[in-house]
Amino acid sequence: MTLKRTELLKAGVLAIGLSLVALTGSLAQAQTYPSRAVRMVVPFPPGTATDLAARMVGQQLSVALGQPFVVENKPGAGGSIAAMDVIRSAPDGHTVLFSSNSAISSNVALLKKIPYDPNTDFSPLAAIGDNMLVLMVKSNFPARNVQELVAYIKQRPGKVSAGYGSSSSQVSIAIFNKLAGVDALSVPYKGIPLAVNDVLGGTLDFTFVDIGNAMAQAKGGNMRALGVTSAKRNALVPDWPAISEVLPGFDITAWFAVVGPAGLPRDVVDKFNAAVKNALAQPELKDKLATIGLSPTPMTPEQLKAFISAEIVKWTRIVKDANIQPE
Repeated sequence: MTLKRTELLKAGVLAIGLSLVALTGSLAQAQTYPSRAVRMVVPFPPGTATDLAARMVGQQLSVALGQPFVVENKPGAGGSIAAMDVIRSAPDGHTVLFSSNSAISSNVALLKKIPYDPNTDFSPLAAIGDNMLVLMVKSNFPARNVQELVAYIKQRPGKVSAGYGSSSSQVSIAIFNKLAGVDALSVPYKGIPLAVNDVLGGTLDFTFVDIGNAMAQAKGGNMRALGVTSAKRNALVPDWPAISEVLPGFDITAWFAVVGPAGLPRDVVDKFNAAVKNALAQPELKDKLATIGLSPTPMTPEQLKAFISAEIVKWTRIVKDANIQPE
């Protein structure tokens, strides 16, 4: 055997050995994941639909995977602060972003200088579900339906204000203004509950609220629902009309998903995705999510990646059509 052939054989054996070590390490990582508590970063304050959903799902994942899933709220900049926290974290699956469409897709259209690219800076892990928003006013507000609200705003040009605490609620106000031909003033908040507080306090005239908080406020008699943002009425609140019944074409739906930093090992991605898919199939979790108006929409990581790309295109079009100027 020549020296050259011997060296080639040694190189081949070494390459195979390294491949086996890498494969063994990858399998071991998947088997031991998670090896410690998982930080689930939420880009909105406590009490928001995103926060509540994260805690419900996290509780199930803690049981399934044997480690605590700790929700950490980091609101601000439309979700960019939370997103960058996760993007800069170690790609090992122990820090993930549990977000609505705001940080994962809508920000591309709503921010002038978004500090990250959702298509490349995230590892899609699992889709959670979608829900709608509800146009809400204080219980003693003069307008009792969408038609009356439109007339109320037209009689007071530039004097009626609406608060938003997410990209979906921001776009909802803009679309409402455009389709109704009114000019309600948009006021930003770090979360929907903060906008709700100012509606109750009389600082704001109306806001768009996630359906879970909307049902709680309506049940308590504090606020009145004028319409839902989905194209059709929702079975949870069949008496609440769809805004589209008065303003044809109005259709805004929010969604939730979990992503990690780019470069997560495939085995960790698959294990996380399988755990979420199994959790969403449990009747107990499905019932809990229903209380906040969330309908589970499980996807594979590949399906979620394609969905996010499509949503970026969709929200860019919606924001443009609504004449929203990026901030």
